[in-house]
Order: sequence, then structure tokens, then C-alpha cells
Amino acid sequence: MKLQTPIEIPQPLRLIGLRNRVAFIGSCFAENIGSRMRQSGLPALVNPFGVLYNPVSILQVLTQNPMQRELYFEDEDLRWHCWLTDSSKNASTLEACQAAVLSARGRLFEFNPDTVVITLGTNRYYEREEGQVVGNCHKRPQAEFTEQDMSVEEAAAALEAICQLFPQAQVVFTVSPYRYAKYGFHESRLSKAVLLLAVDAVIRRHPEQACYFPAYELQLDELRDYRFYAEDMLHPSPQAVDYIWERFADRWFDAETHRYLVDYEPIRRALHHRPTDPDSPATIRFREQTQQQLTALMAKYNLEL
Repeated sequence: MKLQTPIEIPQPLRLIGLRNRVAFIGSCFAENIGSRMRQSGLPALVNPFGVLYNPVSILQVLTQNPMQRELYFEDEDLRWHCWLTDSSKNASTLEACQAAVLSARGRLFEFNPDTVVITLGTNRYYEREEGQVVGNCHKRPQAEFTEQDMSVEEAAAALEAICQLFPQAQVVFTVSPYRYAKYGFHESRLSKAVLLLAVDAVIRRHPEQACYFPAYELQLDELRDYRFYAEDMLHPSPQAVDYIWERFADRWFDAETHRYLVDYEPIRRALHHRPTDPDSPATIRFREQTQQQLTALMAKYNLEL
């Protein structure tokens, strides 16, 4: 008896190995999956600009000159923010805020990823009166913005431009399973449909570079139960994220990486252990033994700490 409809995951263009660098950019789901990769000791850069939800916002933070004064504002608490990023780049001065955004841009391109995972949340975006599309509204009054719907063609054009910024990397598109209740659930599905059609158009035009990982379909079709949602009934639960991460790893990592992950798992658990007495002799010995095991593992796979 079949009690589940398994989702077939497309064959990757290139498997991810231990020495490959993977950048995750986009919605909070990018952070969920990217953090699992970092926790597994693999080289990953996760949302250097903070959380971004739509194709145009992702494209502009990668391409607009971050030194333009009009991209910044000072709030009532005398903190400076950038319209291109989320609030994680706020600073006490304009210069410091600009430096934070510039540093994030530099960190991404210096990282020189082999694989770029773009996780999209919505086709909707917010535009200021000056015509500036914002990556985040920074809790400013709704009256300062106009909400817009991106067409399939507009979304595809932005995604295609993102691909061109990483000509040597494979670009993996995913659509976040997060449900936008504030739109209405039908409207949320329409928003996802626009993204799915745009992604499909780009993959058809660039099959040698772009591909798709079905995170959205895994959540909706394989995990068809509300127990796989968080308490808000909108975000995937930690168990669902773990499951989607495992499906990603199973399909996208090469054989050596799978062997490494098996060897690394006890070390990962040891590194995340929280002792009751951090300064006790037993805890100190435990940390030293864990460090020795990590050093031996890195030597076994010819990796740098």
C-alpha cells in the first residue's frame, strides 16, 4: 500500500563535493537549508545581505552601487538602514552602514561559489515613491510604499540576470514552502505559481547552468500534514526542514561528501554539546578530545580547519 506520493528530484548538473563552495541567497528558507550545511562542516555562505524574498530585490542588491546615498535612511533611533538589505546591516552612521553592505557584496564574490542556491518566497515587492524597489520595508509606514505584483516575464528577466552574474557556477532555484496568509491562501499559491513559471522559463533557456530543487513540492506533496508546519501553520517545522535538507543532501552531494558527513556527525553532536559546567576538568578534556577528532577528520579528507 502506498501512503505517500514521492517527489522525483531532478538530476543535478554537477554534484557538490567537499571542496565546492555553496552560496545561499533569498528567503528565510535559504537560511534554514544553508545553516544545515554549515552545521555539517561544509563551506557555505548564507544570506550575506540578510533575508530577501523576490527576484528583483535579490538582483538589485547584487548589482546596484551600494555607495549611493539615496539607498539609505536614518530612523527615529538614529540608526542607518539600507533599502537593499534587511535590518541586519543597520549601523550608527551612514558610512558604517555603507561599509556593511559593501563588505557583504565583497564577501559573496570573493567566496566565488561553485553553486548558488536562490530561494524565492514571493513575486510581490514594495516600491517607494521614488521608484526604488526595497528589499525590506524596515517597519516604515505602509503609506510610504506601493505593493506590486511581478509578472512571469519580469521575474524571469531578473532571474536570468542573476545567472549571468555567476557565469561559472551552477544556479539552483528553489521556491520556499512558506505560506503567505496575509495575501490569502489562493493568492499565495498564485504568487508561487508565478515564481515556478519564471524559474522554469530560465531553466529552459539555460539548461547548462540553471536547475531546480523541489523544496516547495516536497513540503506540499510528501509532507502533506499540518504536523510538518510550525505553530504559526505557515512556516515549515524544524522536522520538515530537516527532511528537505536530507533529500537535498542525498541527491546533490557526491559519494565522498556522504562518507564525510557520516564521519562528521558524532563530532557535530560533540561541538553542539552544552555542558552544565564549562570549566570542569571533564569538560575541558571533552573539548580537547573533540578538537583532536576534528583535526584527524580534516587530515583524513585533506581539508583545512
